[in-house]
Amino acid sequence: MRRALLLGILAALAGITTLANEPQSGTIVAEKSVPCASQVTSKGKATTQLLCQEYVIRTETAEYHVRQEKPSEKALIPVNTPIEFTMDKDKMKFKANGKKYEYIVVSEAAVTAAK
Repeated sequence: MRRALLLGILAALAGITTLANEPQSGTIVAEKSVPCASQVTSKGKATTQLLCQEYVIRTETAEYHVRQEKPSEKALIPVNTPIEFTMDKDKMKFKANGKKYEYIVVSEAAVTAAK
């Protein structure tokens, strides 16, 4: 009995790690700028808030909020852009409009079924 339970758990875990690396389809449904760092001015007395882009990516079953790791000069990705992405631990890697992106997943929620 214990052996069967252990084998079942191992099989489930193996399935989860396999799914994490398979490409999934999603759509960017929202974008906003959020504070993610601060920068000290040249005189060293005042700080300036730096902004990062945060995107909401929706799939059939989940909604992910992803954010830039560091503020950068990357172009904005338009809303309603379809993407194919892979997950690697807490990072989402995807390609949009011919460019590769890597963002940190800051939250995840299940999508409720439409009535």
